[in-house]
Amino acid sequence: MRFAITATDRYLNIMQAFLGRGWTPVKLFTTPVDQRVHRNKEVIELAQKLKVDVQLSRLSQENLRELADRGCEALIVASYSWRIGDWRPYLKYAVNFHPSPLPRGRGAYPAPVPILERSSTWGVSCHKVEHDFDAGDVLKGSEFPISPDDDHDSVDLKIQLANQRLAGEVADRFVELWDRARPQGEGSYYPLWSDQDRSLDFSQTVAQILCRVRAFGPVECLARVNDVTLFVRRAVGWVESHRVVAGTVVYANGLSLVVAVADGFVALTEWTLLGPEAVTGTNRR
Repeated sequence: MRFAITATDRYLNIMQAFLGRGWTPVKLFTTPVDQRVHRNKEVIELAQKLKVDVQLSRLSQENLRELADRGCEALIVASYSWRIGDWRPYLKYAVNFHPSPLPRGRGAYPAPVPILERSSTWGVSCHKVEHDFDAGDVLKGSEFPISPDDDHDSVDLKIQLANQRLAGEVADRFVELWDRARPQGEGSYYPLWSDQDRSLDFSQTVAQILCRVRAFGPVECLARVNDVTLFVRRAVGWVESHRVVAGTVVYANGLSLVVAVADGFVALTEWTLLGPEAVTGTNRR
């Protein structure tokens, strides 16, 4: 089947899975990236190696018409910053690979959810592209276990591996799975994480604070220390009795700042004064 794909490097293995099943690429659509959570160097290099056109601007209705003229049958959406328009007048199929076990975890970037909610499982889903985000009938999903010490990076890698397996299964049985796709029921939705969602509250416990840091990882948490906002990627902590006011810096050594919290101390070990650009539109169609 001839296909176009939207992707960044985190979803390169989805493109590779379809190629490995004999699908023929027509065009790659990718987006500007933050070079922290999202990159597109490798996916662009693969497209160029295959002599496939690459487009960095938004996929338009005219682009859909051009795909139809080139005999493209399917659009595979795997990480995209913009909503996909009405594809049905031009293509037979359009599916999206979403990083959650739909209908649970709808939304722009649900990767932190299983850590924040201390879930025992998470997953990925392939569903039909509809006007409403993450609402289309599900072709197939794949779930995996989550452990108490998982962090953003490990969950993200589990998502990537699960997507690789799922993409292969979908590519092998695409039309069959499309025809048998099941409607979604009631689920949960998470809007794009705000600065408040990512902010550390030193009046909380060590466990609560470290859970939030683990959940966001390279997306970074915000911490207000001595009236200065820090963008925190990593932290460690321990429970210890003390009489220090929560939020007080009790020790500093290089980049390590030890801060008193409700039931002990948290050390901010990797942080900057300048945060990355906000993760906007991640996995938006």
